[in-house]
Amino acid sequence: MQKDEQGHALLYKAILSLKNEDECDAFFQDLCTVSELRAMAQRLEVAQLLDKGLIYNDILQRTGASSATISRVNRALQYGADGYKTVLPRLER
Repeated sequence: MQKDEQGHALLYKAILSLKNEDECDAFFQDLCTVSELRAMAQRLEVAQLLDKGLIYNDILQRTGASSATISRVNRALQYGADGYKTVLPRLER
């Protein structure tokens, strides 16, 4: 396993060890900057809206995301590792 993969595995194990939203909030506040958290939350919101069929202009107005961000998320939805496709239905429950 390469160094990056080891770091990723450690991060994933840490995230999976969190038991509730409060623990998750505390961990991510310590781990990320405010702007990193905002960017990740914005990308997830963009993914939800794209998945619901909204068009770029509507998403831009609702989220303030740049067209580059919307395009990046759309590419991930279409051709990515299916991470969004795994999570989005779970968020609807």
